[in-house]
Amino acid sequence: MSEVIIDVRERDEYGAEHVEHSINVPLSNFASVAPGVLKAVEDREICFLCHSGVRSAQAVNLAKGMGYQNEHTYSSFDGGLLEWKKTGNPVISSSVSTALPIIRQVHLTVGALIIIFGVLGGVVNPLLSFVAAAMGAGLFFAGATGICAMANVLAIMPWNKAKEI
Repeated sequence: MSEVIIDVRERDEYGAEHVEHSINVPLSNFASVAPGVLKAVEDREICFLCHSGVRSAQAVNLAKGMGYQNEHTYSSFDGGLLEWKKTGNPVISSSVSTALPIIRQVHLTVGALIIIFGVLGGVVNPLLSFVAAAMGAGLFFAGATGICAMANVLAIMPWNKAKEI
C-alpha cells in the first residue's frame, strides 16, 4: 500500500509551491472534491498536508466523517509544508512572486476598507458606514457560496502574475 499526499491548501498556495505528485484538494472545496479523489485512490494511505498542519488535521476529521475510514488510513503531516521543507524534503516552486496568498490579500484589503469606511461613517457622514456593511456582506456571500469577487480581482493584479522570463 503506497501513500498519497493530498495538499489541502488553496489553489494559489499550491501553485506557488507544492510537493511533487501531491494532489490539491483545497479545504474550502473539500466536501465537493474529496469524495471523487478518495474513491480514485482506493486502498492507499492518505497523508494530508497544509501550510502548518492545522488545515490538514481538519481534513483528516472531514474525510473520516465522509465515511471513508474503512478504505484508507489517514494522517496529517505535523508542521505542514513548513516542516516538510525544514527537514530538507524537496518542493516544486513556481515563478509567481506573490508575497501573500490571495485569500490573505482579501482579508487585509477588506479589513482595511471596513475600518476606513467605519471610521469615515462615524466622523464624516453616517452613510459611509454602508460601504463597510457592503464589504461585510461580500465576505458573508463569499463564505456561503465560495465565490469571492475580491479574490478574482486580486488574482489579475500585476503582483500576482508570473514573471516573464
